[in-house]
Amino acid sequence: MIEKTDLPDVLLITPRRFGDHRGFFSESWNRKTLEGLGVFLPEFVQDNHSMSREVGTVRGLHFQTPPHPQGKLVRCGRGRIFDVAVDARAGSPTYGHWVGYELSFENGRQLWIPAGFLHGFMTLEPDSEIVYKCTDHYAPECDGAVKWDSCGIDWPISGLTPIISEKDEKAQAFADFKTPFVYEA
Repeated sequence: MIEKTDLPDVLLITPRRFGDHRGFFSESWNRKTLEGLGVFLPEFVQDNHSMSREVGTVRGLHFQTPPHPQGKLVRCGRGRIFDVAVDARAGSPTYGHWVGYELSFENGRQLWIPAGFLHGFMTLEPDSEIVYKCTDHYAPECDGAVKWDSCGIDWPISGLTPIISEKDEKAQAFADFKTPFVYEA
């Protein structure tokens, strides 16, 4: 199932699961199936997998600048996360707007986040694993971050003290961010 979000080009994708008494089978990525549904995503060149031990771990908001911007197809392999995309494309009618969805092992949902969007997530269960496909290779010279709490995102914190890396804590505020991304209608 493909669901449009409030941000153009960001999609919520839920692959079909076929289950029985043993468990389930699902094609987490199938270009032919998606194209048959009218969804044409760029080529993926790298898969990443991260695990966060503690509930309330926040990673992001991350991006990679041109000439190596990354689009990401994100899913939760174990546990549960709140996954977020923020439109960072100059000139976009939704610049600075965000969407967030719960992705979990149980619901099998995935979020397609094109290049030009910031990405981050918060863990909602211990030992949550995030698996994502990228449209460009990691390029440290293009790596960047915007402070997780500077975009007005309604994080599901509910009394938690977020666990944040030093890099993410020192990231620039969104108001100070000079975006390298340009909206193309």
